[in-house]
This record gives sequence, C-alpha cells and structure tokens, in this order.
Amino acid sequence: MKLLRRKVKERRKTPVSLILYSNPTSLITEQYKQLRTNIEFSAVDKQIKSIMVTSPEPGDGKSTTAANLAIVLAQQGKQVVLVDADLRKPSVHYTFQLDNLNGLTSVITKQTALENAICQTYVLNLNILTSGPIPPNPSELLNSRNMESVIEEINRKYDYIIFDTPPALAVTDAKILSNKCDGIVMVIASEKTNKQEAKKAKKMLQNSKAPLLGVVYNKENIKPDNYNYLYE
Repeated sequence: MKLLRRKVKERRKTPVSLILYSNPTSLITEQYKQLRTNIEFSAVDKQIKSIMVTSPEPGDGKSTTAANLAIVLAQQGKQVVLVDADLRKPSVHYTFQLDNLNGLTSVITKQTALENAICQTYVLNLNILTSGPIPPNPSELLNSRNMESVIEEINRKYDYIIFDTPPALAVTDAKILSNKCDGIVMVIASEKTNKQEAKKAKKMLQNSKAPLLGVVYNKENIKPDNYNYLYE
C-alpha cells in the first residue's frame, strides 16, 4: 500500500503531548505501556483490533490518550493506524503536522481511495487517517454502510485501529462508532470531569456492542508507586 507524506500548513497553538515519542523513559510512558498490557489481557477471549477512545466531556484528554496509545502499540512492532473520527472538531492532523485535505470523510464518500488518504508519520509502524473535510452530517456518515466498509478494509491491513471520537455525551457519534468497534476506552480527567457525567457516559457505553475495556484516569499528579492507570 502506497502511503503519503503530507505536511500541514498551519500549526496548533497547544499541540497534544506525544510523550511516548518525546520522552520514552518517563513515568507516564510506563503507564501507557501498562494500558497497552491491560488491553492485551482483555483480548483473551476475543480479538481486539479496533479501539474507540472517548471521554464524557471536552477537555478530558481523549485525543492525547488516543495518540499515545497508538504510539505505544506501534512501538511493539504492530502495524497501527490512528483514525480521527471526530468529524466536528478534528485535531489529529495538528498533532502529527499533516494537512487535512483528504481523510476519513473523503474515503467514506468515495472521493478518495483509502490508500491515498492514509499517510505515514515519523513514528515507526504508525500511520494516520485524518478526519478529512468537516461534513454537514457527521453522524450519518459514521453510521453509514460505507463507514463499515472502510473499517473492514482497514482491519484487513492493520493490527490495530485507534479511533479518536467526540465526547460521548456531546453528540451521538461516539455511541454510533462504539457499535462498530471491538473495544472502548473512556478517558476522565482528575478534578475536572463531573462525576455524574462520567457515570452517565459509562452507562451509555456499556450498552454498546463493544465492551468497555476500562477507564483512563487522566491529569492526576502521579506518584512513583502509582501505576493504576487503567481500571474497570
């Protein structure tokens, strides 16, 4: 599959922290490795290839978690693609300094072939499918038969697909995509995420076809002996 290298013309003012790439020996990096291990153990009875990362509310750190989870899986030698399925406020192209002229929406609407939309990154084994142009009907596109075909095609070519989606309680997009994935990771932020909103999002996601693999407790002041990053 021929992959493209696309450079972005604009930069995000507050880019997502790719700590696994910039600081591979940090404590947070070790916790992402623990997250990877926990996901692998969750796949004992069922193969988990497509993983949706979401959060109850904006600003909980879901995009940071999705990007770093994709990196830590790629560092294990797996072929990984990070898909920006936030078709309302996409951010993955900023994080990896790519343009967003073509992407997921272009593939769903058959304006571009998948192999022409997926692009390489500076991280070995990690490719990116940006969101593409923002559509007027995000939920309808994600819930389409064409979207299912895109997921099936990606599944044949990669070991893992990581979907960065909108917050679960903000719009229906996460709920729709959760029924098309093998597992879900929910991100909540310490001292930020409303407890009742977190419970509501968890209940909603637990009613999906895909299992809720666990919850990432984000933005906590980490102590050296605290490795409980993913829990049920």
